[in-house]
Amino acid sequence: MSDAPLLKVDDLQVTFDVRPRGAWPWTPSLKLHAVGGVSFELEKGETLGIVGESGSGKSTVARAIINTIPASGGRILWKGQDLLTMNATERRRHRQVAQMVFQDPLAALNPRMKVGEIIAEPLVTHKPETKKAEVKRRVGELMERVGLLPNQINRYPHEFSGGQCQRIGIARALILNPELVICDEPVSALDVSVQAQVINLLAELQRDLGLSLIFIAHDLSVVKHISDRILVMYLGRVMETAQADELIEHPVHPYTRSLVQAVPIPDPRVELAREHPVLEGDLPSPLKPPSGCVFRTRCPLAKPACAAGLPEMLPVGPGHHSACPVTAMEGRAELA
Repeated sequence: MSDAPLLKVDDLQVTFDVRPRGAWPWTPSLKLHAVGGVSFELEKGETLGIVGESGSGKSTVARAIINTIPASGGRILWKGQDLLTMNATERRRHRQVAQMVFQDPLAALNPRMKVGEIIAEPLVTHKPETKKAEVKRRVGELMERVGLLPNQINRYPHEFSGGQCQRIGIARALILNPELVICDEPVSALDVSVQAQVINLLAELQRDLGLSLIFIAHDLSVVKHISDRILVMYLGRVMETAQADELIEHPVHPYTRSLVQAVPIPDPRVELAREHPVLEGDLPSPLKPPSGCVFRTRCPLAKPACAAGLPEMLPVGPGHHSACPVTAMEGRAELA
């Protein structure tokens, strides 16, 4: 087991029963396919970026790993142990080593609790034997570590800016010395300048503390700055995965290419001169996903064969896989 990755997600599936509005009590519920067959590995000290537009299943994957929502199938292995087979005591213990930073920094904090109490809560809950002096020392240490002043310990969340609230959330996630921190779109509600500060803080903490990170966002330009590898999702399925630089420089899947082309270039002349292709149509409903490749209804390269069956993840290069058989062959030819 020593050679096992820190985290291995194997064919993860998450479905929800949805009852149509106004339906009779005996009406059968519909199946919402939030995540279908997602697989990846995460090594110790690595940062995995998960990117995709809203509705792609990114946050659902994160919540399934933390076990705030139940998985419908597959395996989630933590150091070789399947989280889905753990009992209540084992799951509670796992929450100490895997923490989460949420999207809306202010909504994630209890408005009736002081900042010191918010940060200390996980430590008090999971390790009630910890002395008050040690809790206070640990809280002050973490506040300083994330860029907050010690004299702010007795303030309430509404007295802080969005960026400061996210720093509070990060300190709260670190209070138990976790090995894995999942960041679910932690900068999407922040200004651009504040986004950079929070991303730099996370990268610094990851490096200094040896953390493993899963960084979720819908903006590829944000994900590429912090990630070692990137996984691209669309409608609950993985479209492409590769090292961050490789994915940006040589995107293979048509969906990944559209995301890369949507990233703005700082030079105004280059940005205005280049083409800006737009994906046609809307994201299909997860209640009735398309047959075969889920991206085929919006793909400019779609063929009748794309509707026949689910595409496999095909190798393009070392550590680089794509779910599009047509462009995967082209990508291998380009790299040869």
